[in-house]
Amino acid sequence: MPQKDPCQKQACAIQACLQANKYAEVMCVDVIHHMRECCRIHAEHSACCSGFKHTPAGAFKDSGLTEV
Repeated sequence: MPQKDPCQKQACAIQACLQANKYAEVMCVDVIHHMRECCRIHAEHSACCSGFKHTPAGAFKDSGLTEV
């Protein structure tokens, strides 16, 4: 049986948050922060982190979003 992705829970939480908030990323900054932290720790072992590997932590600054 394949191992569960260590950041799958956080990735699913982002999707749920975005859906619940009509894809307004500003409403999901805390959830995105948790995903970024998970990817910082588990990037080598998580396929869910592929989109976060090259996204700098300050990426929200230019978009007007704030990080938690």
